[in-house]
Amino acid sequence: MVDEAAMRELICDIGRRVWQRGMASANSGNISARLDSGTVLITPTLVSKGFMRPEQLLVVTLEGEVLRGEGYPTTETPMHLRLYLEREDIGGVVHAHPPLATSFAVAGRPLDQHLIPEAIVFLGEVPLVPFQPPGSPELAEVIVPYLSGYDAVLMENHGVLCWGSDVEQAYHRLETVEFCAQVTMNAEALGGARELPREPLENLLNIRKLMKGGGQ
Repeated sequence: MVDEAAMRELICDIGRRVWQRGMASANSGNISARLDSGTVLITPTLVSKGFMRPEQLLVVTLEGEVLRGEGYPTTETPMHLRLYLEREDIGGVVHAHPPLATSFAVAGRPLDQHLIPEAIVFLGEVPLVPFQPPGSPELAEVIVPYLSGYDAVLMENHGVLCWGSDVEQAYHRLETVEFCAQVTMNAEALGGARELPREPLENLLNIRKLMKGGGQ
């Protein structure tokens, strides 16, 4: 079982990083981490991610029952819990609204060009998930088909959702999504983003496949 006190501190630290980088304005965004097979630690609603206190985080069951913590869990709790229910290997989830990546989501464009070796290996393509209202069961449902093949998604007219084996990895993927969005946008402004040549690209895709066990 995860050290809950340490995880509370880590989630608050990640919240500050998200806020300081301008990836969540006001009270937006949400973060969670799996504590054990049946419980999740998740951020509260209506609290800035840059100013959370460890005691404000809530422990909820995978069915959504609040076991302890202040206030109410994020309205996006159903989305988080669905990811944990679908994949036992997911240990952390981060949702935020980084401006450039969210601009791609608003424009209806996935981040699916193969431009940067590190991003290809450690993140892969970031597809666009069709719009569903934030916090709705429908939003949780529409993400499920993407869980097996991807590590992050753009949510149309909404923001970015990343997951990982732990919450730190999920956050690093969020940083990488925004980096890819920035590079893509800058390259297009300079005349066009050019993908990697076929042979080295195939090698990188094979490395990614091996790192992910040939499956998800």
